[in-house]
Amino acid sequence: MESKGNRNRENRLTLSDYRKYFGIRRKELRRDFRKSRTGYLFIAPYYLLFTLFYIIPVGVSIFFGFTYFNVLEPPRFVGWQNYANLLFADDIFLTAVKNTLMFAILTGPVSYIASFLFAWLINELPGKLRAVMVVVFYAPSLSGQVYLVWNVMFSGDVYGYVNGLLMKFGIINTPIQWLTDSNYITPVLVMVVLWTSMSTGFLSFVAGLKGIDRTIIEAGCVDGLRNRWQELWYIVLPSMKPQLMFGAVMTITASFAIHDKLAALAGFPSVNYAAHTIVSHLIDYGSVRYEMGYASAIATILFLMMILCNKAVQFLLRKVGA
Repeated sequence: MESKGNRNRENRLTLSDYRKYFGIRRKELRRDFRKSRTGYLFIAPYYLLFTLFYIIPVGVSIFFGFTYFNVLEPPRFVGWQNYANLLFADDIFLTAVKNTLMFAILTGPVSYIASFLFAWLINELPGKLRAVMVVVFYAPSLSGQVYLVWNVMFSGDVYGYVNGLLMKFGIINTPIQWLTDSNYITPVLVMVVLWTSMSTGFLSFVAGLKGIDRTIIEAGCVDGLRNRWQELWYIVLPSMKPQLMFGAVMTITASFAIHDKLAALAGFPSVNYAAHTIVSHLIDYGSVRYEMGYASAIATILFLMMILCNKAVQFLLRKVGA
């Protein structure tokens, strides 16, 4: 027992040990900074802007989440009251969480897989045709007025293209209110979101496939690859892990931050809150009611949900090709 106690005392770090360690670390950091100061100067503008427009606003939002702040009066600390009201007293917020998760589950994985598969197929086309097809698939995500087309197609009168075709073939007798009936809103909105989902992640997949070294694929064929699916699993996916991660982050962000597409078609607020998401709730309290403390609490919960989903996706992508 005595020898064990002596060993514990010997292994225990003293204050002087910590000071010595941090002194060594400071010297190493100063030496590294002097050696790479040109590189630090080049990335300094980015870090400055990132800190000013991302880190500081997130920190301020987290702080305001614990206050009552209506813009006109100074913030008043209320502790966990905003979060308690959100989780236990705000039924519309719970509906928004359900709708957000539903749209994220229905559109996120499908959009991610479809973006990769279309990029993989387009990569096999000749050069000029490949460029044209990339523009064709990417264009819907660029057009700001694309929802006008869908509004005309799913108009709730006889002049809507979908209603007109269904009535012409005798499938329905009266027009369906596609965008004002809660029974039909969700399928229509899911279809529109999927149609406009070929965005930045799709381009990253196209670039990643274009950058794969063909000699690796040839070596795989020599080693026994029998078909294109084995090539995809053992060579293409492991070679594209950075692009897969970037596409996953962009897809998760887009699926959780969805609002504009839904509001343009279903209105704000939508009928029976069928298209009301967390971002819709955030805009309602932040831009309409000016309850900034409550809106900051909503933003913090959304931020945590995105982080948890990103961590889960990172864990799954580490298994790809392992």
